[in-house]
This record gives sequence, C-alpha cells and structure tokens, in this order.
Amino acid sequence: MFYKNHDFSYNKIMKIENIEFKNNLILAPMAGVTDVGFKYVAINNGADCAVSEMVSAKALKYNNKKTLDLLCTAPNEKIKIVQIFGSDPKIMASIIKSKHLKDFDIIDINMGCPAPKIVKNGEGCALMKNIKLAEEIITACVNATAKPITVKFRSGWDDESVNAVEFAKMCERAGAKAITIHGRTREQFYGGCVNLDIIKQVKQAVNIPVIGNGDVYDSDSFKHMMEYTNCDAVMVGRATLGKPWVFAEILNIKKNASDFENICDHINILSKYYPENFIVKHMRKHMLWYIKGFRNANAVKAKVSVCNKVEDMINAVRPLFMEN
Repeated sequence: MFYKNHDFSYNKIMKIENIEFKNNLILAPMAGVTDVGFKYVAINNGADCAVSEMVSAKALKYNNKKTLDLLCTAPNEKIKIVQIFGSDPKIMASIIKSKHLKDFDIIDINMGCPAPKIVKNGEGCALMKNIKLAEEIITACVNATAKPITVKFRSGWDDESVNAVEFAKMCERAGAKAITIHGRTREQFYGGCVNLDIIKQVKQAVNIPVIGNGDVYDSDSFKHMMEYTNCDAVMVGRATLGKPWVFAEILNIKKNASDFENICDHINILSKYYPENFIVKHMRKHMLWYIKGFRNANAVKAKVSVCNKVEDMINAVRPLFMEN
C-alpha cells in the first residue's frame, strides 16, 4: 500500500462489497475529459480506478453510438466503474440489465451533475430536490443487478437546501453500497471552497463507504480530506486536467513515465479505439491543458489548433517537454 510514503498514518483500505481498493484514490468522471486514454494514464500513475464519463441511460436504450463509445475501458482497469444518469427508474433498471454494462464491476448513479441541460430534465443534481424519485431509481437499480450500485451527489441544491445527510441515509436505505459526495452545492457549480464539514457529517451518518470529492490536488489536500472527514477514499477531478499523473504526486510515488511519455500513452490508447480524425479534434483541448504554463505555450497552441494529424500534434508539443 502506498500510504507508507506519506507523512501520516492511514491504514484504512476501502472495500465496496468484495472489491478492494489499494490507494483509495479514484479518477472522477468528467464529460469530454475522462476518455479511455486519460483513464489509462491516471491508473498507471496510482489511481485505483477511473469512473467512465457520465452516460445517459436513455441514450443507451436507443443504442446511441456516441454514448456507446463512452463505455470503452482501458486495458489496465482492474476495477471497472460506469456512471449512468437518468430520471426514469424503469429505463435505468433496464439498462443495468442490458448487455451494455455487462463488463463493469460497479455501477454508479449520477445525482450530482450541475449542468443546466441535465438538471432541466430532472436528472443529475435535480434529483436532490426529489428525494422520493431518487430513492425509486436507486431501489430499481439495486433490484436489477447483483453488482454494487453506488451514488454520487452534492451537498445540496443551494445553501438553503443542504440535504446531503438525509440524502446519504436514503441511498443506504435503498441499497447503495457506497456513496460519493462532492462538498459543493449545485448553485456553487465548481466555485468557492468545498465544504469538508458536510462530507464529515455524511460519513458519520452512514455505515457504507463514503468517498470525498472536491479540492484535492496534492498530497496535503488528500491528507486533509482523509483525516478531517474520515472518508474512506477520495475522488479527484479537475486537478487532473492536463495532469492525469497527479495521482503519483498525491501518493508521493514515482511517476510511471515522463510527462511527455504519459501524453503519448494517452494518444496511443485512444488510437486503439477511435479513428485519427476524432482523436485530433478530441485531443486539442487536452493538449492545451498539457502545455498550459509552459514558456512559448501560445506559439505551440496555435500550431496544435491547426493540426490534422496526430503525429503533427505530438511533434508540435514535443519541444516544450524536451526543454523542461
């Protein structure tokens, strides 16, 4: 266990049913970001697992190709977790029973996404305002499979309706085997500071594993989250943008490879699943994150934005990493 490299003692190993985690660190699902190559790099650098991008149960019902593409898993994923969202218990349950999710070990339900297009349909964080429907969805999903069902949610809709403790108890009552709480309200989106007290209160209120999420970006913030809230694991999201190898830094272990080699791994894994024209368009935003902060980054940014081949994109950024 890698905790021995920290300057604090934390011997808890999280288990969700019979699935054991090693470092208690998970890559958060992020739309348009946590693709199969990104997940590969994160896991190679210390993450126990990586949750898939959030996928629509309704879209899976209609075999939407773009949605099905989100279900690709990396070759190093020992714990496979998919996150689905929806507001219809019957559709959610039917998708869990379908062939689409057969290869996943854990099925996570998103009840925390703050995006307007999600909440306007009564999905994501909107379900925190409809706890009865949320319970019906979880119960239906639990009854549809023997696999562990987990739930991700926020502290509440806004400061006047922080109901994470009540919501957590409901999740446990409905049969969820673990929960992840992002310590911000929907109205905060990703601004302001995470509320560690609400994560701590949730942990004290339930007997299932609690995963804390929000504002963990290095070893110190990881240590603080674990010790202050007593949560069982930590999920890391935005700190991985342009740095999916941040897990190695959090754990104080050696990175699996150089930053440039990790970027190449990201692309090489994508190439096993997607055509080059898709990879080039998709990787542009990733490359801008990867080169952010470098001297001469603006000139390289201009080159990356007009690349039509993966090889040209790699060659455009290579000098920045060779100089550093």
